Amino acid sequence: MIKNLPVGDTRFASIDEAVAQIAAGRPVVVVDDADRENEGDLIFAAEKATPELLAFMIRYTSGVVCVPMDGADLDRLELDQMVPHNTERMGTAFTVSVDARAGVTTGISAADRALTIRLLADPATTIADITKPGHVFPLRAKVGGVLRRPGHTEAAVDLARLAGLRPAGAICEIVNDDGSMARLPELTQFAEEHGLLLISIADLVAYRRRSEHHVEQVADTRIPTGYGEFRAFGYRGVIEDVEHVALVKGDIGDGCDVLVRVHSECLTGDVFGSRRCDCGTQLDAALRMIAQEGRGVVLYMRGHEGRGVGLIHKLRAYQMQDAGHDTVDANLALGLPADARDYGTGAQILVDLGIRTMRLLTNNPTKRAGLEGYGLEVVERVGLPVNFTPENLRYLTTKRDRMGHDLPGLPKLPAVPAVPAVQAVQAGPKVAGVRADVPLHCVGGTSVGSAGAHPVRATEAESAVTDEELLMADMCQGETA
Repeated sequence: MIKNLPVGDTRFASIDEAVAQIAAGRPVVVVDDADRENEGDLIFAAEKATPELLAFMIRYTSGVVCVPMDGADLDRLELDQMVPHNTERMGTAFTVSVDARAGVTTGISAADRALTIRLLADPATTIADITKPGHVFPLRAKVGGVLRRPGHTEAAVDLARLAGLRPAGAICEIVNDDGSMARLPELTQFAEEHGLLLISIADLVAYRRRSEHHVEQVADTRIPTGYGEFRAFGYRGVIEDVEHVALVKGDIGDGCDVLVRVHSECLTGDVFGSRRCDCGTQLDAALRMIAQEGRGVVLYMRGHEGRGVGLIHKLRAYQMQDAGHDTVDANLALGLPADARDYGTGAQILVDLGIRTMRLLTNNPTKRAGLEGYGLEVVERVGLPVNFTPENLRYLTTKRDRMGHDLPGLPKLPAVPAVPAVQAVQAGPKVAGVRADVPLHCVGGTSVGSAGAHPVRATEAESAVTDEELLMADMCQGETA
């Protein structure tokens, strides 16, 4: 078996280097991201398939060789999906399997499969040139490639396209000698032992976002607001088909040192005025500051709800927070990333507006790095006022302490005293840990609990009073005194 290497020895090649190897007919090792727990595929361009390449692939992989292809080519060859309802865990879009009709024996040898793969990549191939079923498994790649689905299927087609070749590749999962899936340390050593380049799909996604234009301006109008009149530019993502809006104040013609707020969509905070977050107050502050400046941009990014996980997942994460998790651990407990936002589309919109350098309105250093990675220069980070409430204090504290946000003036959470076990309330499916004896919200001096919830017995862990509940209780008592 390939020996494990320390994580620090992992070396990813550049996408340009990998594309050159693909163009030359060499395979590359592709992992689905930089996490050492993920799997890797051996990938090469389908039109470059040779018996030697197939023999190498079959020896070091699972042997189930697949050929990711563009949908138009699959339709031309009348290769339908293998099943009408795909329930495969990753949604891999298998078609019926194929062999070359002529020039092969059983279809399973390296030479036979190489011929079949080259036929699939050849635009002159017709349905008469193949037989079904067979020993090679075509896959339908998503339109938009890794920007729509960051999988090995799409990576193979994208790499072939970038290399100037037909949009088809050959892929197979690399395995260890005992048949287990090779992980990143093992993949690193495999690549080194065989003189192959190792890349990640995450890097391929970033490369395409930097080098291709994926937004189009579709509207230009004016919007009078409580902070004065703004010019509203509507944009649509070409790949994701998500709509965004840029509110522009004043003349930004020279594109230099423009005051800019890139604001992530938050239905609960921006529209409903939720006090669980500070999104709505940040949006108001940004509009006010840009209006006072007389010049600037508020870019409202759709698809960023809940730090990119979506509205329903955000509400489920709120349930986890009610049970005692912080905003980071709640996402992780649900199998979601702490922050899934990508700023590539936003950066392209800002460039389209003519912005070159900007003063970025944010308390989040990661946002600055995300935008600068796409060629924009942030000459200054301008902090937004911190608006804390009893309901969002723990959330803001977590953003400061665990996500690196700059939140000056944020008070420390009070110490949590030892308390006896009490009953908890359960609102919805299996959400425990919400204190029944501490008011959850204060509205007009009245304590509001969870109407309709039924009591359940709390465990010792569930009975702990959260920090913000203590502060909230103190504030509520002050309001009702």
